[in-house]
Amino acid sequence: MPDTTPAAPPADTTPADTTPADTPPADTTRADTTLADFRASIDNIDAALVFLLAERFKVTQKVGAYKAAAGLPAADPAREKEQVFRLRTLAMSARLDPEFSEKFLRFIIDEVIRHHAGQQV
Repeated sequence: MPDTTPAAPPADTTPADTTPADTPPADTTRADTTLADFRASIDNIDAALVFLLAERFKVTQKVGAYKAAAGLPAADPAREKEQVFRLRTLAMSARLDPEFSEKFLRFIIDEVIRHHAGQQV
């Protein structure tokens, strides 16, 4: 009776001129370095933003203390409106979405008002 056992496939069936799907492209090291550089820049910018926000809140805490001592309200809607307009204008000149910048500033303003209200006690 003849042997009907299938022959084992060759060890490497990938043609020499193609790359298997799970093999990274040859320039992965360069791409990874480029991505790492971009991410390092983002990390530096994030750090600067955090430190700038910390400085901003130090000043707004002083404003809150002043308002509390002077009997002024925690919120100043006219000032907030001016700030929103100013920041939207800056955002447009920087080619940043003005809606985003307004939401960002609104978040900061709301947090500042919350702190000022706590100082009013």
